[in-house]
Amino acid sequence: MRVITGIAKGHKLKAPKGMNTRPTTDRIKENLFNIIGDIDCNSLVLDLFAGSGNVGIEFLSRGAEKCYFIDVNISSYKVILENIKKTKLNKKSEIYRTTYDKALRVLGNKNIKFNYVFLDPPYNKDLVKKALNFIDVYNLLAKDALVIVEHEKKLDLSEFSSKYHINTRNYGDTSISFLSIGR
Repeated sequence: MRVITGIAKGHKLKAPKGMNTRPTTDRIKENLFNIIGDIDCNSLVLDLFAGSGNVGIEFLSRGAEKCYFIDVNISSYKVILENIKKTKLNKKSEIYRTTYDKALRVLGNKNIKFNYVFLDPPYNKDLVKKALNFIDVYNLLAKDALVIVEHEKKLDLSEFSSKYHINTRNYGDTSISFLSIGR
Protein backbone atom coordinates (compact mmCIF):
# COMPACT_ATOMS: atom_id res chain seq x y z
CA MET A 1 0.00 0.00 0.00
CA ARG A 2 1.49 3.29 -1.11
CA VAL A 3 0.64 6.89 -1.93
CA ILE A 4 0.06 6.88 -5.69
CA THR A 5 0.65 10.51 -6.65
CA GLY A 6 1.04 14.06 -5.40
CA ILE A 7 3.29 15.57 -2.74
CA ALA A 8 3.61 12.30 -0.77
CA LYS A 9 3.95 10.07 -3.86
CA GLY A 10 5.72 6.77 -3.29
CA HIS A 11 5.48 6.70 0.50
CA LYS A 12 4.66 3.21 1.73
CA LEU A 13 1.86 3.18 4.26
CA LYS A 14 1.34 0.81 7.16
CA ALA A 15 -1.91 -1.02 7.83
CA PRO A 16 -3.22 -2.02 11.24
CA LYS A 17 -2.34 -5.60 12.16
CA GLY A 18 -5.04 -8.23 12.28
CA MET A 19 -8.23 -8.87 10.37
CA ASN A 20 -10.22 -5.87 11.64
CA THR A 21 -9.43 -3.69 8.61
CA ARG A 22 -9.47 -4.15 4.84
CA PRO A 23 -7.18 -1.49 3.41
CA THR A 24 -8.33 -0.17 0.05
CA THR A 25 -6.09 -1.77 -2.54
CA ASP A 26 -3.86 0.40 -4.70
CA ARG A 27 -5.77 -0.79 -7.79
CA ILE A 28 -9.14 0.28 -6.41
CA LYS A 29 -7.69 3.53 -5.05
CA GLU A 30 -6.14 4.36 -8.41
CA ASN A 31 -9.45 3.72 -10.20
CA LEU A 32 -11.32 5.76 -7.60
CA PHE A 33 -9.08 8.80 -8.11
CA ASN A 34 -9.15 8.43 -11.91
CA ILE A 35 -12.95 8.71 -11.69
CA ILE A 36 -12.85 11.68 -9.29
CA GLY A 37 -10.26 13.61 -11.29
CA ASP A 38 -8.51 16.71 -9.97
CA ILE A 39 -8.91 17.60 -6.30
CA ASP A 40 -9.66 21.26 -5.53
CA CYS A 41 -7.05 22.74 -3.16
CA ASN A 42 -9.85 24.11 -0.94
CA SER A 43 -11.48 20.69 -0.46
CA LEU A 44 -12.32 19.33 2.96
CA VAL A 45 -12.28 15.54 3.21
CA LEU A 46 -13.77 13.14 5.74
CA ASP A 47 -12.21 9.66 5.91
CA LEU A 48 -14.74 7.81 8.06
CA PHE A 49 -13.81 4.34 9.35
CA ALA A 50 -10.32 5.39 8.23
CA GLY A 51 -8.38 2.20 9.04
CA SER A 52 -4.87 3.11 7.88
CA GLY A 53 -5.81 6.56 6.58
CA ASN A 54 -4.78 5.37 3.12
CA VAL A 55 -7.53 7.14 1.13
CA GLY A 56 -7.54 10.36 3.15
CA ILE A 57 -3.76 10.60 2.78
CA GLU A 58 -4.14 10.18 -0.98
CA PHE A 59 -6.64 13.08 -1.02
CA LEU A 60 -4.16 15.25 0.90
CA SER A 61 -1.26 14.22 -1.32
CA ARG A 62 -3.33 15.25 -4.35
CA GLY A 63 -3.98 18.72 -2.94
CA ALA A 64 -6.98 18.67 -0.59
CA GLU A 65 -6.80 21.38 2.06
CA LYS A 66 -7.62 19.20 5.06
CA CYS A 67 -8.73 15.70 6.00
CA TYR A 68 -10.51 14.53 9.12
CA PHE A 69 -9.70 10.90 9.92
CA ILE A 70 -12.16 8.98 12.13
CA ASP A 71 -11.66 5.51 13.56
CA VAL A 72 -12.58 4.02 16.93
CA ASN A 73 -9.91 1.29 16.89
CA ILE A 74 -6.74 2.13 18.87
CA SER A 75 -4.52 0.18 16.47
CA SER A 76 -5.97 2.08 13.49
CA TYR A 77 -5.58 5.38 15.30
CA LYS A 78 -1.88 4.72 15.97
CA VAL A 79 -1.25 3.62 12.37
CA ILE A 80 -3.01 6.74 11.01
CA LEU A 81 -0.83 8.94 13.24
CA GLU A 82 2.29 7.11 12.03
CA ASN A 83 1.28 7.33 8.34
CA ILE A 84 0.44 11.04 8.64
CA LYS A 85 3.77 11.75 10.29
CA LYS A 86 5.67 9.70 7.71
CA THR A 87 4.04 11.57 4.81
CA LYS A 88 4.52 14.95 6.56
CA LEU A 89 0.81 15.78 6.24
CA ASN A 90 0.32 16.56 9.95
CA LYS A 91 -0.74 20.19 9.44
CA LYS A 92 -3.48 19.16 7.02
CA SER A 93 -4.92 16.42 9.24
CA GLU A 94 -7.23 16.02 12.21
CA ILE A 95 -7.54 12.56 13.71
CA TYR A 96 -10.34 11.47 16.01
CA ARG A 97 -10.40 8.18 17.91
CA THR A 98 -14.11 7.83 18.52
CA THR A 99 -17.23 6.21 17.14
CA TYR A 100 -18.47 7.41 13.78
CA ASP A 101 -21.77 8.73 15.19
CA LYS A 102 -20.08 10.81 17.91
CA ALA A 103 -17.58 12.16 15.41
CA LEU A 104 -20.30 13.14 12.95
CA ARG A 105 -22.22 14.93 15.71
CA VAL A 106 -19.08 16.87 16.77
CA LEU A 107 -18.26 17.82 13.17
CA GLY A 108 -21.88 18.85 12.61
CA ASN A 109 -21.79 21.05 15.72
CA LYS A 110 -18.66 22.70 14.29
CA ASN A 111 -20.67 23.36 11.08
CA ILE A 112 -18.02 21.75 8.86
CA LYS A 113 -19.07 21.06 5.26
CA PHE A 114 -17.18 18.34 3.42
CA ASN A 115 -16.48 18.27 -0.31
CA TYR A 116 -15.53 14.58 -0.18
CA VAL A 117 -16.57 11.87 2.25
CA PHE A 118 -15.02 8.42 2.03
CA LEU A 119 -16.80 5.61 3.91
CA ASP A 120 -15.29 2.16 4.29
CA PRO A 121 -16.97 0.59 7.32
CA PRO A 122 -16.84 -3.06 8.34
CA TYR A 123 -18.97 -5.12 5.97
CA ASN A 124 -22.36 -6.63 6.79
CA LYS A 125 -23.08 -4.37 9.77
CA ASP A 126 -25.45 -1.86 8.12
CA LEU A 127 -23.03 0.94 8.99
CA VAL A 128 -23.09 2.54 5.53
CA LYS A 129 -26.78 3.38 5.74
CA LYS A 130 -26.50 4.56 9.35
CA ALA A 131 -23.51 6.77 8.53
CA LEU A 132 -25.25 8.26 5.46
CA ASN A 133 -28.28 9.08 7.60
CA PHE A 134 -26.11 10.79 10.26
CA ILE A 135 -24.26 12.75 7.54
CA ASP A 136 -27.65 14.01 6.38
CA VAL A 137 -28.96 14.73 9.91
CA TYR A 138 -25.86 16.78 10.79
CA ASN A 139 -25.82 18.54 7.39
CA LEU A 140 -22.15 17.75 6.72
CA LEU A 141 -22.04 18.02 2.93
CA ALA A 142 -20.97 21.00 0.86
CA LYS A 143 -23.19 21.97 -2.08
CA ASP A 144 -21.41 19.82 -4.68
CA ALA A 145 -20.15 17.10 -2.34
CA LEU A 146 -19.20 13.61 -3.40
CA VAL A 147 -19.66 10.68 -1.03
CA ILE A 148 -17.59 7.62 -1.91
CA VAL A 149 -18.55 4.32 -0.32
CA GLU A 150 -16.42 1.18 -0.44
CA HIS A 151 -18.76 -1.70 0.35
CA GLU A 152 -19.64 -5.33 -0.18
CA LYS A 153 -21.04 -5.92 -3.66
CA LYS A 154 -24.44 -7.08 -2.38
CA LEU A 155 -25.19 -3.83 -0.49
CA ASP A 156 -28.22 -2.06 -2.00
CA LEU A 157 -28.06 1.74 -1.79
CA SER A 158 -31.20 2.37 -3.85
CA GLU A 159 -33.05 3.83 -0.84
CA PHE A 160 -30.74 6.86 -1.20
CA SER A 161 -31.44 7.38 -4.91
CA SER A 162 -33.99 10.14 -4.21
CA LYS A 163 -31.25 12.26 -2.58
CA TYR A 164 -28.16 11.18 -4.56
CA HIS A 165 -27.18 10.26 -8.07
CA ILE A 166 -25.47 6.88 -7.52
CA ASN A 167 -22.78 5.41 -9.76
CA THR A 168 -21.37 2.03 -8.69
CA ARG A 169 -18.28 0.23 -9.94
CA ASN A 170 -17.56 -3.39 -9.05
CA TYR A 171 -14.15 -4.89 -8.34
CA GLY A 172 -14.68 -8.57 -7.55
CA ASP A 173 -16.58 -8.80 -4.24
CA THR A 174 -15.94 -5.11 -3.51
CA SER A 175 -17.91 -2.17 -4.91
CA ILE A 176 -17.24 1.54 -4.91
CA SER A 177 -20.33 3.74 -5.06
CA PHE A 178 -20.13 7.43 -5.86
CA LEU A 179 -23.04 9.41 -4.42
CA SER A 180 -23.35 12.95 -5.71
CA ILE A 181 -25.86 15.75 -5.20
CA GLY A 182 -24.93 18.59 -7.52
CA ARG A 183 -22.36 17.08 -9.87
